[in-house]
Amino acid sequence: MKFAQIYYGYTLWIVLLLVLFFFWAAKRKRSVMQKFADSELLKEITSSVNFKKQITKFMIIVLALIFSVIALMRPQWGFQWQEVKRRGLDILIAMDTSKSMLAADAKPNRLERSKLAVKDLIKKLRGDRVGLIAFSGTSFLQCPLTLDYEGFLLALNDLSVRIIPRGGTSISSAIRLAIDSFEGKQKKYKVLVVITDGEDHQGNAIEFAEAAKEEGIKIFCVGIGSTEGELIQLIDKAGKKTFLKDNQGNVIKSSLNESVLQKIALTTGGAYLRSRGADFGLDLIYEEKLSKMEKREIKARMNKFHHERFQIPLVIALMLLAIEPLISDKKKI
Repeated sequence: MKFAQIYYGYTLWIVLLLVLFFFWAAKRKRSVMQKFADSELLKEITSSVNFKKQITKFMIIVLALIFSVIALMRPQWGFQWQEVKRRGLDILIAMDTSKSMLAADAKPNRLERSKLAVKDLIKKLRGDRVGLIAFSGTSFLQCPLTLDYEGFLLALNDLSVRIIPRGGTSISSAIRLAIDSFEGKQKKYKVLVVITDGEDHQGNAIEFAEAAKEEGIKIFCVGIGSTEGELIQLIDKAGKKTFLKDNQGNVIKSSLNESVLQKIALTTGGAYLRSRGADFGLDLIYEEKLSKMEKREIKARMNKFHHERFQIPLVIALMLLAIEPLISDKKKI
């Protein structure tokens, strides 16, 4: 036998305290009564009360509470095997980790805001495999496709602008790595979500988007940042705030390049959304697109399902509560 919610067992301490309180209250009541009446008068006053039956009634209530707690703990014994099938998509999330993602036109900055949005997306997934690609001047598979969402979130938390030493932004390298990372020859069920400010310094992202289309990969792009541009704030080891500058000492301003992201999404039959404040866009992509896409059977396995037996202690508790009012604590004359 096992209990599915064994933590409810701690409430048995409340039942024990109730028993102790009952005996303390009974003793206290008798002590108070003895102060106002002598033993003979007290015996006459209480002659019609059957104390043994009072204790019996109380113990029935206690037992009913104990069996109720046991029912809450959900005792289980016996089991059967059932085949459980998982259906879902293969979703790779490519996250821009270039220094431009430190711009604060999204709070607290573009990168941290993106990570928060991805965490919210993961909460919605049911059976979809998810993987993580970090990219800047080149790309790196931070987490391969997996059903282990906790492991994915650990990899996501480790993302920073220092994870890839090579500077710049290469969306094309992220798309190329995604093509190589998807498994199987089926040209569907594959999704790549690219989160970036759209600055593609290599300029051939559209070519790789065409290659992704040939592999049946739909690319959804989320543009983060402002089209007006924002300065990139850095914090040195001493905690001093500075702004990123180019080789000539000019302050660099990073702006959102929507056109390249729109073209990538359009090429593959995906969609482009711009992040706007609290409405990041991933929720809309999931609700309107990903949740409605055809899903494949990712994994089938045999699971052991235990038979619930909480009904037995619950019925006993109800029977005891029904019996208790039928017992009179008055002595028969």
